[in-house]
Amino acid sequence: MTSNRRRSTTLWPRRRSLWILFLLLPALAVMTLFVVWPLISALRYAFYDFNGLRPSQFIGLENFRKVLFEEPYSDWTYNAFWHNVIVFLSLMIFENGTAFLVAFALLKGLPGHRIHQVIVFLPVVLSSVIVGFLWKLFLHPLFGLVNGALALVHIHGPAWLGNENTALGSIIFANIWHWLGFPTLVLLAGMQRISAEVIEAARLDGAGDYVLLRRIIWPLIAPSVTIVCILTFIGSFNWFEIPYVMAGLTGSPGGSTDVLGLYFYRTAFGSVTNGIQDFGQGSALAVLMFIFVAGFSFVALRFLRRREIQL
Repeated sequence: MTSNRRRSTTLWPRRRSLWILFLLLPALAVMTLFVVWPLISALRYAFYDFNGLRPSQFIGLENFRKVLFEEPYSDWTYNAFWHNVIVFLSLMIFENGTAFLVAFALLKGLPGHRIHQVIVFLPVVLSSVIVGFLWKLFLHPLFGLVNGALALVHIHGPAWLGNENTALGSIIFANIWHWLGFPTLVLLAGMQRISAEVIEAARLDGAGDYVLLRRIIWPLIAPSVTIVCILTFIGSFNWFEIPYVMAGLTGSPGGSTDVLGLYFYRTAFGSVTNGIQDFGQGSALAVLMFIFVAGFSFVALRFLRRREIQL
């Protein structure tokens, strides 16, 4: 009897491990097929010259040298990278800053705050392609909703997506409208974890909203801020769908909306206006993007985690 019990106790962990492995196999297969294998392939192809879509010969770091140091490829690379930096800074200031204030307004329980939580998050569930087409129609210079509203107050609106000075900002605004709800709810969840006694004690000490936000709430929601900052950075440097739908693959007008995602796709697979494609250079760009995003995210995550402990 005791031997059977011992045998069952030793077999149970093995069966449990096998069952867990069986449940994880589909997810592991999908990750391997669509994430790990493309990453390994891109790393390999970055060191080859291509004849169409077939690697022809090993050329070492030549593709990396071209996209970083040889004109006009280097100019396109740094132009697209600079636009990604602008996107990141804009989203950090305007999207996450607005989300912080909206989350605080929802925390205060103003009239209708329940329905406003749904309204704020509703655009997030929409497809990026739908949002891009929607705002492309809104910003149309002739029959767009935005210029129509400006005409009511006798203001002649510009061609938002056809002007180099306004195109990138217009696409960033559409992205903010699309994703504002996500950082809002993440920050709101962090604020709701703060003890009500802490807020009440600060109020009794005479703290207004500004002091409460700066001295109490901001330090205590550091984990939520870390999540929002890291995801904003990754999303900013993987930007593709909305600029592709609203401005096209070439980053028009005049490359003012070109970002690394568009430049990589255009280089690897060509475009309607440019039939030239170089899968080797495209793979080199993909590898550089991955190294930069992963490296910067790792450093930023360690810094922000250390800040959480200090606060």
